Amino acid sequence: MSQSETCFYYWGYQVGINIMRILRFEDSIAWQKSKVLVFDVYTCFKNIKDYSFKDQIQRAALSVMNNIAEGFERGTNKELLHFLYIAKGSCGEVRSMLYMDMAQLQHYISIKDFDKIKEEAEEISKIISGLIKKISTSL
Repeated sequence: MSQSETCFYYWGYQVGINIMRILRFEDSIAWQKSKVLVFDVYTCFKNIKDYSFKDQIQRAALSVMNNIAEGFERGTNKELLHFLYIAKGSCGEVRSMLYMDMAQLQHYISIKDFDKIKEEAEEISKIISGLIKKISTSL
């Protein structure tokens, strides 16, 4: 099996237990959850007048989703890992921006929305970590 074929086996929530063959990045749970994160970030911050803050957190959320897609489409485990690390970093950036909002007492969003977005970003980060670990052991 070629290296480009092996990367398709690592997409799934229960990596190592029920490894699924995913042929499209849209079918991966990490990408699906990141799509929800993007929607929630865009929805929660849509009326914010601090355009630089809004732009930064929206771009960070979108970066998670897009880097998962780009890594998958590159077709090699090495490049997939590279883009998964970037996506994981972007999850951290989303959380950091949320804390900045609270620390500056801007309160652009409610505590409920803060918790929801933070938990989504943390969950995606954990899924990506599992993917990274599994792919790294196969190289």
